[in-house]
Amino acid sequence: MTKKMKVIGIGDDGKQSLLPVYEKWIYESDLLVGGERQLSFFKDFTGEKKVIKGGLSSLVSDLEKENRKIVVLASGDPLFYGIGSYLAKKLDVEVYPYLSSLQQAFARMNESWQDAYITSLHGRSIKGLVQKINGKEKIALLTDEENSPSQIARYLRSFGVSEYKAFVAENLGGEQERCAFYSLEELENMEFSPLNVVILKKTSEVKSWTIGIDDEEFHQRKPEKGLLTKKEIRTLSLSELKLSKNSVMWDIGTCTGSVAIEACLIANEGQVFAIEKNDHDLENCRLNMQKFRTDFTVVQGKAPEHLEAFPNPDAIFIGGTAGGMEEILKVCCSRLNKGGRIVLNAVTIENLYQAVECFKQNGFQVTITLSQISRSKPILNLTRFDALNPIYIITAQHKEGE
Repeated sequence: MTKKMKVIGIGDDGKQSLLPVYEKWIYESDLLVGGERQLSFFKDFTGEKKVIKGGLSSLVSDLEKENRKIVVLASGDPLFYGIGSYLAKKLDVEVYPYLSSLQQAFARMNESWQDAYITSLHGRSIKGLVQKINGKEKIALLTDEENSPSQIARYLRSFGVSEYKAFVAENLGGEQERCAFYSLEELENMEFSPLNVVILKKTSEVKSWTIGIDDEEFHQRKPEKGLLTKKEIRTLSLSELKLSKNSVMWDIGTCTGSVAIEACLIANEGQVFAIEKNDHDLENCRLNMQKFRTDFTVVQGKAPEHLEAFPNPDAIFIGGTAGGMEEILKVCCSRLNKGGRIVLNAVTIENLYQAVECFKQNGFQVTITLSQISRSKPILNLTRFDALNPIYIITAQHKEGE
């Protein structure tokens, strides 16, 4: 391909959204490429038309061989979650944007949008959305037929989210345009055009959570407390994991889910995968996920079962191994991404020794922190200290250069 192709954004009102020069370029082209909806605006085009279907890699391969004048039509701003960014990386293109759907939606609201959190659910899973948006003042969501406004409302309300009103903008710029505010409760059973965007605006404050959640806040076994990674140990262990906002983490023996939940607060754009064998703990874990608005994957089982279904992690926390430590660590060491870390909590010196030996056999460097925590406790008008069980926090990572 020797001629630079043009990628032109177009609105839902078709030709009316185009500058005269853009329309001129379209009719002067030999090949017009786009989706069926975009191409339908140019029934009188006399050159060849090519409908975009399937993967974009085959489209790029075809366009690379072309030596004709080519125009690619895209919806709205081609570089905003659109085809333009992909084509610009692969081909020599010029991009001419129209207004994005979100620009138009915020204009209908008379709201600025430079301070909005923007994410796309178009062709993507809704899983994890609640922890990404929780607490944000203004959120813009690109949708699709599966992740519709009603599905988004049902999903958010399942985590107790009620502090937002939703602005739904349909068919922006077209004859069937409709824009209105709704409560999330109203949205649950409504139907909308597939061409829509959703903007959430916070109308009230709710409790937010940060690292170091008090133990008493978690649903846990009663009166048999203790099957919970204590706040201080949790905080130290998470600091050792070195999570980023996009990290993928495993939590093995998640119990009430306390570490996984706080990991989600850090890696809110990432993914957390947890496994737990006990029914009662699993039930508490799910209740805690709802309470703290964290949406991670948790399965019932005994590791290393089910770990093959998890993607390779950047970090692994091991709160319990139920006697299968050697096999579990072998899997974890082989699956951990380069530069990642494994943190294991051990209570006994026997487990400490076994863990360190297993890590070394798998070629990992090991550091150990012995945490001996005491908490203040009132006694009459005085104060004494109650000691928690000593915990070995074992951190393993790849040897330098490996």
